[in-house]
Amino acid sequence: MCFSLLCCVALYFWGAGSMDTQVTQSPGYLVKGKEQKAKMECVPIKGHSYVYWYWKKLEEALEFLVYLQNQKITDETEVFKQRFTAECLKNSCSLGINSTEAGDSAVFFCASSKA
Repeated sequence: MCFSLLCCVALYFWGAGSMDTQVTQSPGYLVKGKEQKAKMECVPIKGHSYVYWYWKKLEEALEFLVYLQNQKITDETEVFKQRFTAECLKNSCSLGINSTEAGDSAVFFCASSKA
């Protein structure tokens, strides 16, 4: 259990709702201690085969992490390669952090498209 704000990582996810015309993310928020695993889920819009993950740290620009096309990683950043995982199975995609760090506190965004 975390006893100090400095040892906790807060991860927030932008959830757009649960309708078929929207991307859905879960959980809504997640708090982890340092050096723990974290996993986020994204349900893309029905019929979309392209999924993108981004993160937005406090007072920093939105940053691209990874792009999946037809359930396969097509483009990824160095940050992603070093510490993250992503996969799509059936109708859901996940983004994982292998070992959380204090600097991981951010809002995570998932987006989808047909092309």
